[in-house]
Amino acid sequence: MTTPGFTLFDTAIGRCGIVWAGSGIVGAALPGPDDGQMRGRFAERFPGAAESPVPASLRPVVDGVIALLAGEKVDLSDAPLDLSATPPFHQRVYALARKIPPGETMTYGEIARALGEPREAARAVGEAMARNPVPILMPCHRVLGVGGKPGGFSAPGGVETKLKILQIEGAKVGETPTLFDALPLAVKPR
Repeated sequence: MTTPGFTLFDTAIGRCGIVWAGSGIVGAALPGPDDGQMRGRFAERFPGAAESPVPASLRPVVDGVIALLAGEKVDLSDAPLDLSATPPFHQRVYALARKIPPGETMTYGEIARALGEPREAARAVGEAMARNPVPILMPCHRVLGVGGKPGGFSAPGGVETKLKILQIEGAKVGETPTLFDALPLAVKPR
C-alpha cells in the first residue's frame, strides 16, 4: 500500500479531514475537539501517514464535503473510496448507504431488507455504521433507527453532530417538528 497522506480542512461545522493511499480515500473524520486530536486519530489508524496538500484528483471531494456541510445538495457517491480493508458485509452496507441522497434517510432495518438480510440483521447494519472509516463520504448519518429515531453516531459530537448534518441536508428525522408544526392550527398552510 502507498504511504497514506492526509489533510485537514475547514467546513461550516468545523475542521474535517481525509486520508488517502494511492488514488483512493481510506479514512475521513468529522470535526473533533481540535486538530491535534484528529491528527492523533489518523496517526493511530494509519501509521506513517503524512500531512500534505490534498492531491488534485481528490480536491473535488474536499470541495464537495465543504459544499455539503454548507447546505448544498452535493452527491459524494462517486468519491473514490478504498474500502478493501473493511469486512465484506460492511462493504455491501456501505455501497447501499452511499446511494441515499442528501436530505433522505433509511433505517437500519430498511438497509438490511434491501440487502436481502433478515430483520435481525439491522443490528449488524448498525455495527457497520459505527465502524464507518469514511464518515460523510459514506453517509452513515443518513441511516436511522426504528421509527426514524436518530440512533447512535460514533463520530465526535455523537447524535448532535448527526442531527446537525441531517438538518443541513434538509432531512426530517422522526417526529422532528417543522416550522409550520409549531404554528396554531388556524394558521398552518394548506
